[in-house]
Amino acid sequence: MNQTLGLAHYWSQGDAVSHAVAYALLLMSIISWYYILSKAWSSWRIRRSANALEGFWKAPTLTDAIAVVKNADSENIYTPLATQSAEAANIKSQDGSLNATVDPSELITRTLRHQINRVSSRLENGLTLLASVGSTAPFIGLFGTVWGIYHALVAVSTAGTVQIDKVAGPVGEALIMTALGLAVAIPAVLGYNAFTRVNRVTLAELDAFAHDLHAYLTTGARIGQ
Repeated sequence: MNQTLGLAHYWSQGDAVSHAVAYALLLMSIISWYYILSKAWSSWRIRRSANALEGFWKAPTLTDAIAVVKNADSENIYTPLATQSAEAANIKSQDGSLNATVDPSELITRTLRHQINRVSSRLENGLTLLASVGSTAPFIGLFGTVWGIYHALVAVSTAGTVQIDKVAGPVGEALIMTALGLAVAIPAVLGYNAFTRVNRVTLAELDAFAHDLHAYLTTGARIGQ
């Protein structure tokens, strides 16, 4: 019996329900790891390009500053704020535009807010899925556990007596489902927490950058200088 018990043995003893649970957990794991790896790469590039903000303010002109941040901003996080707000500051040159009737300060504020919302939506992409996987995977594994225990009880009632060879397969299947559920959920939860913190730092930097841009484009001076 020791030679036959293994993952292949448990899989062969499972039915359609247990196989469906295993496939569901496998799919959830693949999707969550795709987002974990892709967002980890994106977060690293974002944090690396954050240093370009200081280079932006050291540039001699606004055009040079935008070129500096555009070259360093590989994820296009900070560049839209600079380019769109600069265009909003010069909107008066566009005859016939409804934006030309809006106060320049208000127009710049609206443009910056719009760009921050767009970047925030990009940063949050995939986080809902990671949170859903982290919260549901243990319960899906628990369902597989309950189903395996049910098979063990059926085997005991059929045999009439408790026989190890009758219950080992279903109980082993139940324990494996529990482990699979945790193995899928733990990376998703850790990834969600890590990316949420990175996004919080990035959005704080974006907000500060937006305030400085607004001050420069409306008064010609950066806040704090």
